[in-house]
Amino acid sequence: MTTIWEVTEAALDGLGVAYAANVYVAASGSPLPDEFMVYSLVSSPPELHADDFEELRSYRMQVSYYNRAGLINMPDIDGAMTAAGFSRSSMRELPYSDKTRHFGVALDYIYLAEQTVSYPGSSI
Repeated sequence: MTTIWEVTEAALDGLGVAYAANVYVAASGSPLPDEFMVYSLVSSPPELHADDFEELRSYRMQVSYYNRAGLINMPDIDGAMTAAGFSRSSMRELPYSDKTRHFGVALDYIYLAEQTVSYPGSSI
C-alpha cells in the first residue's frame, strides 16, 4: 500500500535536493545544508462518501524550500509534484532566518485519492 508520504517522497526524490519529513535535522555538530526542503501533511479532509464508506479524500501537502542564496534559482518543485498527480495550491514566502541565514518559501499541493480502505490512517 502507498501512503501520501511515499507519494510525496517519490516526487521530491528526483530533484537532487536534500529533504526530510517535517523538520530537517543535520547530523550532530553539522550545519544545515545551504539548500534543503521539508514536507508535511497540512490537512486531509474526506471529499466524498457513498454507501457509508469514504470514497475520496484530499491531502494538502506542504513543501517548504530553504536556500541561503535566495529563491531565484529554485528547483522545479511544481513540475515534480504535478507530475506525481498533485495540483498546485497556495504559495507564501517564509521569514528570513537570521539564525540559519536561509530564505524560504512554503508551497502547498493537493492530492485527490480514491480510498481503498475506509478507516483512519488508511493508505491512498
